[in-house]
Amino acid sequence: MADDRAFRVETARLILRDWAPGDFARFAAVTNTDAVMRWLGGTMDAAQLAVLEQRLLGFQRDLGRTFWLVERKADGGHLTGEVLGFCGLKVIDAPGAGFAGECEIGWRLREDAWGLGYAREAAAAALEAGFARFGADTIFAITNIENRASWGLMERLGMLRRPALDFVDPRFAPPVGDTIVYSIARAAWEDQA
Repeated sequence: MADDRAFRVETARLILRDWAPGDFARFAAVTNTDAVMRWLGGTMDAAQLAVLEQRLLGFQRDLGRTFWLVERKADGGHLTGEVLGFCGLKVIDAPGAGFAGECEIGWRLREDAWGLGYAREAAAAALEAGFARFGADTIFAITNIENRASWGLMERLGMLRRPALDFVDPRFAPPVGDTIVYSIARAAWEDQA
């Protein structure tokens, strides 16, 4: 029997979907690198990867939304089904965040997918789902203050900086734990459409 809450969205070049058996190993193989994990506390060992997988699957099971797997459709000679990373929606649960429980958008893409518009395409689809399918009023995004690529994308998506909500994530040593916050309200997102 199919799960009525199963998530799958297709964009021009991408598929965002729920995690299936075997997906996480494919994801970790292309994203658990020094470059990708630079602002995320460094590469993860097997135990940390197992915790991340269980968190993602837990959000998927309990909320019907998570940071979904992002696969590339056939484009530019690339193969369909190639894992690019993740992008999606979960609840804010970072230690130190004063707005825990709010809807968070996040993304993590493999290095050879950077600068090609994939992150923006996936994030726009996730924001649309957040407002249209999941009924969010506001969606937040967090990143390290030095991760210019990430907060630059937040700004290109129309998100606004929320300095009063910035916090230090105690799981990470400075400067990685120095976390800045952006958000976008449903009305602002709809006005861009």
